Amino acid sequence: MEFMGSKYKGDAKNGKMHGKGEYTFPTETKYVGEMKDGMFHGKGVLHFPNGSKYEATWENGRAQQGSFTFADGLQYQEKDWDYCNGYDRRFYTERKIAVQYRTTAFVHTGESQLTDLHPPRVIPDGCYDCGDGFYDPNTRVVTSYTGRFLRNADDSEHEWIVRTCRKAWDEVVAVDPAKSIATRSEETSN
Repeated sequence: MEFMGSKYKGDAKNGKMHGKGEYTFPTETKYVGEMKDGMFHGKGVLHFPNGSKYEATWENGRAQQGSFTFADGLQYQEKDWDYCNGYDRRFYTERKIAVQYRTTAFVHTGESQLTDLHPPRVIPDGCYDCGDGFYDPNTRVVTSYTGRFLRNADDSEHEWIVRTCRKAWDEVVAVDPAKSIATRSEETSN
């Protein structure tokens, strides 16, 4: 296990994980729970580096029944899911504030959140925040927020990240005064 970058602390039987333990993957995802014959078996929780978790009942290494909770406390629902749909794009923390103050989070705070973390993570120069870490488009490498290698991005992922993810720099969008409606209306009124 140590050779593969994984770690295990806990009970063992015949050289295998057995009983209660903690298994950490090379990606820093950690399973805490019951084991049997070297596999997740019984009740256990996968804790992800971003703070989200998956609680489940496991059988021979496979989740049989479980629930996913995002880092902000939002619990995923298979039915009647109304979070982050086409009608309401606010983050869960913004919605919690809106319920607490019986208003929209934008009105309460004066601005919409850029990410579900407030304040948002600082992105390294030239990189993007792709949700599970930072992406450097020059090397095409995604690293965890703590700097560990996660993966190399293929062309499809690269295109998606560059098109949709938050970047470290601001892009200034200038208005050409010669083409501005406001400028033209000022000229005609003089």
